[in-house]
Amino acid sequence: MTIGSYTFAHPWFFLLLLLIPLLLLWHWYKYRHEMPRLKMSSLDAFAKSNPSIKARLRPLLFLLKVAAITALIIALARPQRSLSEKEINVEGIDIVLAMDVSGSMLAQDFEPNRLGAAKKVAEEFIEKRPYDRIGIVVFAGESFTQCPLTTDKEVLTSLLREIKSGLIQDGTAIGMGLATAVTRLKESDAKSKVVILLTDGVNNAGFIDPLTAAEAAREFDVKTYTIGVGTQGKAPYPQRGFFGNVTQAMMEVNIDEDLLKEIANMTEGKYYRATDNNSLRNIYAEIDQLEKTEQKFLTISRQTEHFHGFALFAGICLLLNFLLKQTLFRSIT
Repeated sequence: MTIGSYTFAHPWFFLLLLLIPLLLLWHWYKYRHEMPRLKMSSLDAFAKSNPSIKARLRPLLFLLKVAAITALIIALARPQRSLSEKEINVEGIDIVLAMDVSGSMLAQDFEPNRLGAAKKVAEEFIEKRPYDRIGIVVFAGESFTQCPLTTDKEVLTSLLREIKSGLIQDGTAIGMGLATAVTRLKESDAKSKVVILLTDGVNNAGFIDPLTAAEAAREFDVKTYTIGVGTQGKAPYPQRGFFGNVTQAMMEVNIDEDLLKEIANMTEGKYYRATDNNSLRNIYAEIDQLEKTEQKFLTISRQTEHFHGFALFAGICLLLNFLLKQTLFRSIT
């Protein structure tokens, strides 16, 4: 039985509270039949009289007795409070997000563009994985680590938001992006090591062949999920004119899907094609489900007894009742 924050080990003792109405009836009966009576022809003489403090306090004796009985019954029911502790044993996953930041990632077939959509969905993915270490690698004509593996999601998110196109020489060095990500993971002792590589183009830069990087990933047990971003056909791409004005030009979407599929197959990962914001979000959601962090929960419960306070209160009430009877309300028999 639970009342508020208390649980009671022996709640059947509350049945004794039914005795309190009987006690009230008995007290009323005793008051009516045992009080001395005096017959008078008129009570006008007492009309303006005020009862003494002693007379006003007399019901206190009975109230103290009722309070003592109630507190004793609660103490017998053994009120307790539960203290629960939960221990979490987490086997986390190390994940590196390898993100293409080449100029073509500014194409506006995604909202606001491919890079902006990729950053937004990656941030949502990070928020859902509080126990994993996550890092970020960016690549264009070359690659570098934007954020090493960390569990500090605030720092990670801040560095993710700072990513923009034009930070490094333009191009699409898929092999270097994957190799840098693998380098960040090769010394990891996590139960699972994952790279999520996102690009919208064809490998055309860098000095590391993508399949060589994939071989290294396989050697170090790094699973690689590859994502090709771009609509089918052509996509609007902002171009700066001779006078600095920005215009829209339709450019052919060219993604080396065969290469991305082979990288995924070699590393026991999976290839995805994202053609809009929703499909990109669904891809990350699927990867989130495939790579679940293992959590083991151990709950420890302890009961603390709280009957002592009620028993002490009952004792104080009975003591006050006894003292008042022997002093202020002492009667001559």
